[in-house]
Amino acid sequence: MGKFLIKETKTGFTYRLKSSNSQTVCASQVYKTMSSCKAGIESLKRFCDSATEDQTLKSFEPLKNPKYEIYLDKAGLYRFRLKANNGEILIISEEGYSSKSGCKGGIESIAKNAPDATVETEAE
Repeated sequence: MGKFLIKETKTGFTYRLKSSNSQTVCASQVYKTMSSCKAGIESLKRFCDSATEDQTLKSFEPLKNPKYEIYLDKAGLYRFRLKANNGEILIISEEGYSSKSGCKGGIESIAKNAPDATVETEAE
């Protein structure tokens, strides 16, 4: 089972999803309050099995939100982000992947680990 780790930053709160083998799968945006950060976690749990839009294809079909987006970063690595139904980015991949299959594996890890993940606050 995975776990969410909430961390306080200088400007608010963020969370990371850790897989059952303690690998960080994704990271959130910065939220102003702890309660909004926890609401973001609940949104991720709700949308974690969303469809995937592969933006690396020359002609891809845009999907409605909520959705994952696979894209290439400036270094040419595959990354993903999950957008909520309002278009806000909930999470981004923690790392860039050299293969599209690795990137898809990261998305699958979220679907596997997020629904039943515990929520913890990271110690300073």
